[in-house]
Amino acid sequence: MGGSCTQRRPAGRRQVLFPFLLPLFYPALCEQIRYSIPEELAKGSVVGNLAKDLGLSVLDVSARKLRVSAEKLLFNVDAESGDLLVKDRIDREQICKERRRCELQLEAVVENPLNIFHIIVVVEDINDHAPQFDKKEIHLEIIESVSSGARISLDPATDPDINTNSVKDYQLSPNPYFSLMVRVNSDGGKYPELSLEKPLDREEQRSHSLILTALDGGGPPRSATAHIEISVKDTNDNPPVFSKDEYRISVSENLPPGSSVLLVTATDQDEGANAEIHYYFRSTAQSTRHMFLLDEKTGLIKNNQSLDFEDIERYTMEVEAKDGGGLSTQCKVIIDILDENDNSPEIIITSLSDEILEGSLPGMVVALFKTRDRDSGGNGEVTCHIGRDVPFKIYSSSNNYYKLVTDGALDREQTLEYSVTITATDRGKPPLSSSTTITLHITDINDNAPIFHQAFYVVHVAENNPPGASIAQVSASDPDLGPNGHVSYSIVASDLEPRALSSYVSVSAQSGVVFAQRAFDHEQLRAFELTLQARDHGSPALSANVSLRVLVGDRNDNAPRVLYPALGPDGSALFDTVPRAAQPGYLVTKVVAVDADSGHNAWLSYHVLQASEPGLFSVGLRTGEVRTARVLGDRDAARQRLLVAVRDGGQPPLSATATLLLVFADSLQEALPDLSDHSEPTDPQAELQFYLVVALALISVLFLLAVILTVALHLRRSSSPAAWGCFQPGVCVKSGPVVPPNCSEGTLPYSYNLCVAHTGKTEFNFLRCSDPLHSTQDIVCGDSPGALIPLQSGNDLTSHPETLTPVSFIFLSSVTFYYFFHILGILFHSYI
Repeated sequence: MGGSCTQRRPAGRRQVLFPFLLPLFYPALCEQIRYSIPEELAKGSVVGNLAKDLGLSVLDVSARKLRVSAEKLLFNVDAESGDLLVKDRIDREQICKERRRCELQLEAVVENPLNIFHIIVVVEDINDHAPQFDKKEIHLEIIESVSSGARISLDPATDPDINTNSVKDYQLSPNPYFSLMVRVNSDGGKYPELSLEKPLDREEQRSHSLILTALDGGGPPRSATAHIEISVKDTNDNPPVFSKDEYRISVSENLPPGSSVLLVTATDQDEGANAEIHYYFRSTAQSTRHMFLLDEKTGLIKNNQSLDFEDIERYTMEVEAKDGGGLSTQCKVIIDILDENDNSPEIIITSLSDEILEGSLPGMVVALFKTRDRDSGGNGEVTCHIGRDVPFKIYSSSNNYYKLVTDGALDREQTLEYSVTITATDRGKPPLSSSTTITLHITDINDNAPIFHQAFYVVHVAENNPPGASIAQVSASDPDLGPNGHVSYSIVASDLEPRALSSYVSVSAQSGVVFAQRAFDHEQLRAFELTLQARDHGSPALSANVSLRVLVGDRNDNAPRVLYPALGPDGSALFDTVPRAAQPGYLVTKVVAVDADSGHNAWLSYHVLQASEPGLFSVGLRTGEVRTARVLGDRDAARQRLLVAVRDGGQPPLSATATLLLVFADSLQEALPDLSDHSEPTDPQAELQFYLVVALALISVLFLLAVILTVALHLRRSSSPAAWGCFQPGVCVKSGPVVPPNCSEGTLPYSYNLCVAHTGKTEFNFLRCSDPLHSTQDIVCGDSPGALIPLQSGNDLTSHPETLTPVSFIFLSSVTFYYFFHILGILFHSYI
């Protein structure tokens, strides 16, 4: 990296490595590694693999001189495994005293490069102490007049352990007069109290002996016992009363020993010996009792020793006032220690590089140190500064850590060494300060690294480029002379596979020209990034890296590919069904295609190339949605073929086609006949169903025909001759009777008359008019184009007028058959 270099010295001289600058040290100094161990851990026990947690290998432990430092070194590092080991006995109660959270602050230091890490070891409490009563024998005097339910406070047991390992419960030996109550204070402390269950009678029993047992919450639990001897005395019906339930006071840590701290007072309304009050400490740690003295008669509290805020910030105690009759009451006393600026700051050099390479960039860390002030608040806030005549400055890191970094150009020829004085000052009143001086030596090296002319390079290369072509050139310069200024180029990193890198690009070591070793494909590789290095020939060599990003441009070399409709297993196109009643705009299907190209080359459009019925369907230009353009007509075929072209937006455009088979049907069964040329071999069961349907249709036709004939005959017999004027024998004569106007009115465009002659053989003659009839137009039977033409030659119908019978009802039957068969055909197709 730029600015990291080493200087080889003759044998016996030290080799100094400075590879990291200020931005690289900052995150490391802010990291914290936490371990948690139980107290009283055996010496040599493993706390954790410090090397692994710091990201160091086993070889780095000794190579980088991994070590830990603290005010009292209770741990060390195994040089072979990198494990953090217990070096000395760890007693939580001795180290952290009464603090509920016990944390040991360590610093791990590594060299080559210089770095420091913060380590916190949390010491967990174990149940290594049993509860203890201050007195094994407790003597109580109770007046017999005390009523039931009265409570007598007892001295609690103390346990230096914390949390669950501290005192958890109390037990009392069975007794008919007393029971045990446990009172829990706001701070979680548990205090035993005797509760009187029934009145005492001194004449009946003068004393009571009880056993009080204290149990902690460890596993297994530890216990302690105290013998309680209760003497019953005559009546004392007023207990002492404190003026306050809680006394709170703040005193300076500089208070001389023997000074008065606080006076607690209690009063008793009784007289004589029952009103004589004595004061005692109860529910108070031994360390607090050693620190303060309580006058039993006056209640005056004095400090017995010097106070130190840095050791204990607050003392909490409980004072009991007991009168001559044995009644007592308690109050809580809290003494807060105020900090004074009585500690000067300390400067501790953690790491120091006594030789600095000339030409080091500003911000290079040359020393790490920390300050410590045992005072708190403003008294413990420390600022550091150095003289202004040196090219160095101080950066504050975290947790009172500082870095001494270079702040200007260093030239060994001008200045061989620097003496830097660091001064630390706190914010107390008056402020206290301390200083230390370090000496820094400057060494000469190849102090100019190559510099690229651009911060980064971006080149655009169109795909399908010729292999071996030049695609870019990078250039760097080095102001040094001779070998130190001669620059060579190489590729040091890439986001391509390492094995495939040489098959894609290469760089000329002398000119920095980058060549393409193959034709690039935009669809396979759209962009890749190279890291090029410019390296001089100095000793040690300096280098600089630059990023070259190659963007492969797209060409229209991929035709669209149709995903839907897909071809069948045999290669034939599949079909889609369209409801016969589909309205214009009905979505029939959608042609889905993709193009491997990008941009305009992948912008697809859809067009209809060929259609069985032009104008029946439309295709969305961009969506490929096939919709009906109009309603299906009677003359439109049920089966439609649509050829759709998909074109991309390239120049020239590439295209693909898709064939759609569309069948107008309301169900799949109805669509099958139209697809018979694509269907599989006929199923015997389907053929049987077909024949059954045909037979049913024939039977229905015969039945309907019989019904029509019967109705026609019945109408003829029951109707008047006038109603049948069109069917009288005289109609079809050459004299030309005209057809009544009402006979030509109807829904058919032409009128027909049918005459039957009874000559032994039925003959059917049709009169056909070449033009449509109107209400005022007559039809005559003669030689006109509409004349009656006999079917049997040699017979003249006019010679046998009496044999002609009008059978116009057969005409109605024919029309009925026509519509019947038409409807039957529709039903038949629907069934199929």
